[in-house]
Amino acid sequence: MSKKHAFAAVAALALAVTAGGGIAVAAPTTARSVAPSACRPANHTATIAAAPASSGHSHYRVTLTAARGYESCVLAGSPTGVRFSNHGKQTGVAAGHYGDQKTKVTFGPGHPVHFDIQVPNMHRGTASDEASFTLQAPGGEIPGTSFAEGKFSVASGTLIGPVQHGA
Repeated sequence: MSKKHAFAAVAALALAVTAGGGIAVAAPTTARSVAPSACRPANHTATIAAAPASSGHSHYRVTLTAARGYESCVLAGSPTGVRFSNHGKQTGVAAGHYGDQKTKVTFGPGHPVHFDIQVPNMHRGTASDEASFTLQAPGGEIPGTSFAEGKFSVASGTLIGPVQHGA
């Protein structure tokens, strides 16, 4: 900025302050504060409950809910890095996934979501009381590990379904 333009800017500011009675008033801000994302592990709760069985499989529903005050977010596909434990000890059962991994689902306050743990009945089940997992957004993993609690069992061949609308 040239000295001539700087002088003109200072003069204009002085004139504006004088015209306003010498009181400078801040312009209202239009930016709104953004609440933390419901997708972050610390911002939601998850429970596990038995669901209706299908031919040759037991099913357990993992339901995620977010309290008021969190921003809605978008999830897609099945959670990854799923681990099962019982009284704090990992079971060693690995889980694959099934179903559409691209469908987007909105999650947040008033918009619970769920996913399925599908366990084949042909193997002896291992008692579990907790599942840990990483949620997926359309662009990749959401940082951090989520936890869900409830009584269920897992076995070799356990699969995790994609996140869906509703509790």
